[in-house]
Amino acid sequence: MLVLLPPSEGKAPSGSGTPLKPESLSLPGLAEARAAVLDELVELCAADEEKAREALGLSEGLRGEVAKNVGLRTAGARPAGEIYTGVLYDALGLATLDAAAGKRAGASLLVFSGLWGAVRVTDRIPSYRCSMGVKLPGLGALGAHWRGAMASVLPEAAGDGLVLDLRSSAYASAWKPKGEVAARTATVRVLHAPTRKVVSHFNKATKGRIVRSLLESGAAPGTPAELVEVLGDLGYVVETGARAGALDVLVDEIH
Repeated sequence: MLVLLPPSEGKAPSGSGTPLKPESLSLPGLAEARAAVLDELVELCAADEEKAREALGLSEGLRGEVAKNVGLRTAGARPAGEIYTGVLYDALGLATLDAAAGKRAGASLLVFSGLWGAVRVTDRIPSYRCSMGVKLPGLGALGAHWRGAMASVLPEAAGDGLVLDLRSSAYASAWKPKGEVAARTATVRVLHAPTRKVVSHFNKATKGRIVRSLLESGAAPGTPAELVEVLGDLGYVVETGARAGALDVLVDEIH
């Protein structure tokens, strides 16, 4: 099973570990595309803070994120699972998984990124600011930049099992499963059961809990239909949506 996750906008500090080693990152087929984004991002942020802030869509209060990007090559690196924070990652709770579930997380979770393309939670990266919605002056829109490299790398990463796609739309634009991979890809919406309306904050928390439940259970569903059965056994209320592979998880409370 491969689980596709969005990153978090906010990130934990880089810390004082060994700096980034690009060659150590998973999915080496993305190396050239990663280097292109890293080079332009660092150069842009070092040359013109205002232009960089505008390109990155940063408010005045987030001006310090530009300086953070300037130092990406020398900043300490930490496992991506420690860098990404926020509602989904709090609910997922990678740090509190037992050893077996943690090993499954390292093998099955893939976090999409405007800067790195996609990384495993065990890959060591520095804290950064560069969303998939960014348009860099030279490379252009990052979603489009990543599509070529992703098209050849991600099908292999997907293997022959279920692909559980929990990405937001901006990150989903970088790679869309096709063919037989699409046939075994599941997406999830979280709906308020009484109203059948999509929830926002609780959407992220529920997705984090679902991933944690799957990792702890050791379940390995191979198709969306098998995922429905597994989630039901784990206590979730799931309905199949209108599209193939689309699942709705129903929740009674929104908090």
